[in-house]
Amino acid sequence: MQQDLFSKIKERLPEFSKGHKKIAEYMLNHYDKAAYMTAAKLGSIVGVSESTVVRFATELEYEGYPELQKALQEIMRNKLTSVQRIEVTSDQIGNNDIFEKVLNLDIDKIRRTLEESSREDFYGAVDTIINAKRIYIIGSRSSSALAHFMSYYFNLMFEDVRYIHMATTSEMFEQIMRITENDVIIGISFPRYSKQTVKAMQYASSKGAKVVAITDGMLSPLAEHATHLLLARSDMASFVDSLVAPLSLINALIVAIGIKKRDEISRNFANLEEIWEEYEVYEKNKEK
Repeated sequence: MQQDLFSKIKERLPEFSKGHKKIAEYMLNHYDKAAYMTAAKLGSIVGVSESTVVRFATELEYEGYPELQKALQEIMRNKLTSVQRIEVTSDQIGNNDIFEKVLNLDIDKIRRTLEESSREDFYGAVDTIINAKRIYIIGSRSSSALAHFMSYYFNLMFEDVRYIHMATTSEMFEQIMRITENDVIIGISFPRYSKQTVKAMQYASSKGAKVVAITDGMLSPLAEHATHLLLARSDMASFVDSLVAPLSLINALIVAIGIKKRDEISRNFANLEEIWEEYEVYEKNKEK
């Protein structure tokens, strides 16, 4: 459903029943908590039955409460401050084994990414990147780690890869001002989304360049400008961004490109092995 959930709730608030108004007001005022509550718990908090919460979801034209909850989670993630994320962490994990809980949450993110990803967009992005004259890669804040990782391998695989160093907005534009329709830009951003990354992708699109967006959903501001939209789950388990699924997606992208460019990449790495050996880049294993 494309309309913002909050806008839909506010629009229909006057016509809601007394019980539905309680649910609506709680969601609007405490969305960070409501997004992770079961229907039973939400009903208990606001003083209505679980079935009333379910009917509230269907009245908003969702198939059920889980779909409404998912929509709420999608929309609210970019609204949370770091302090609110910490509170969500306490609600989600509580006194459970943190090690097990966080790893299981990350496993679930990879599984959901696999289930929800478009193979057409993925392989379309592979072909677009391979055929591009220049490759620009941009990622800000925590996403810069993903952009650095991709840039490292792409620089070993392609002749012309430009990692966009994030400084001021004007400096960012100076690095991409020569982008053309023969090039591709790969933008990586997850909640809270980077304005600079969005602006860079908007500019690249206006110049006719292909745009590959690696983000978390159709509602992401990166999606609007994407030629190929690659989705990876990044639902926070804490104030720390979860980059496990996005990194796995990027790994898959690198491997898929590597297989298509196998002969050329094999020659590149053969040359690199000689350089690494000559200049002792890596520590050698000591013979026993």
